[in-house]
Amino acid sequence: MSAAPARPAAAAPAGRARREAAPPPGTILSAIGGTPVVPLRKLFAGAGFSVFAKLEMLNPGGSIKDRPARLIVEQAMREGLVGADSVIVESSSGNMGIGLAQVCRYHGLRFVCVVDSKTTSQNLQVLRAYGAEIECVTAPDPATGELLQARLDRVQQLVAEIPGAFWPNQYANRCNPESHYLGTAQELVEQLGGALDFLFVATSTCGTLTGCASFLRERGMSTRIVAVDAVGSLIFGDVKSPRLIPGLGAAMKPPLLDLSMVDACVHVSDLDCIVGCRRLVGREAILAGGSSGGVVAAVEKLRPEIPPGAVCAVILADRGDRYLDTLYSPSWVARHFGAVEHFWREEPERAAAAASAQPAAAAR
Repeated sequence: MSAAPARPAAAAPAGRARREAAPPPGTILSAIGGTPVVPLRKLFAGAGFSVFAKLEMLNPGGSIKDRPARLIVEQAMREGLVGADSVIVESSSGNMGIGLAQVCRYHGLRFVCVVDSKTTSQNLQVLRAYGAEIECVTAPDPATGELLQARLDRVQQLVAEIPGAFWPNQYANRCNPESHYLGTAQELVEQLGGALDFLFVATSTCGTLTGCASFLRERGMSTRIVAVDAVGSLIFGDVKSPRLIPGLGAAMKPPLLDLSMVDACVHVSDLDCIVGCRRLVGREAILAGGSSGGVVAAVEKLRPEIPPGAVCAVILADRGDRYLDTLYSPSWVARHFGAVEHFWREEPERAAAAASAQPAAAAR
């Protein structure tokens, strides 16, 4: 059987009229979006400014990636790029794959998720529960030494081999930022009554960053957009180094990134993310994923630059239960970082300073 030509990822049509994308009430997909915002009063007590968290982990698939997953697939269906016999093939470290698996399961579509050896066991179990087929890349790309490039190469191979294959291409598909323009950002502004001085956004594909920043800029808001990137990520030109926490940073500069939208970039280490997550659950009872700890750490790092009375928001991208074997595991943390529990039991300022002073984990 000859392989059918790869179908291109859906491009965003002109304009912002996408409200018809929402599925009818009563389906699991209609529960995507509309996530709540809560103040982080205990975590930033005495800061002189307020911090609000948008809880994207409360999307039905457990992360912010539910938003672009639904819009990308359903837009492709409307454009005739995806039909009943299509096979969705995508690279993911976890959350986007789960979001796509959920959407594909609802619409009865076959889904092949290309992951790598760093993908957590919890994410793999969730993917399989939704019926996704798993392709795991274990060796990095020889030219770049990166697992991400190896995943993308495998996606291209599968797309060429599988008849009716469709690559959502979350890294360049304009439906990715569009889902946040129409959803995440608009909701956040309405929930905060239009008052938003700082927005902290974790970066990976940069869909959330670009979509939210576009919405705020086009409405003439003076919100400072703070991109939160991982130490060792190449998104903002840092020196490449190994990273442990998935879902934050990338081994390439994403096509969706628009540097003109970014007012500041804060780099956070793996340990910063762990300390931030442990403080979130310890003081606010919010069990969040690794990138959420990163944005909390970024607020602490930028604290001297935030004026009294400012309204800040952080986007907490996913749930922490998918990290129970890693950043919430005492043995895993001790193996990679040593005895560090005291960092999240100290006062916020001292804990943040201590975490930032720690060298990058040597044992990977």
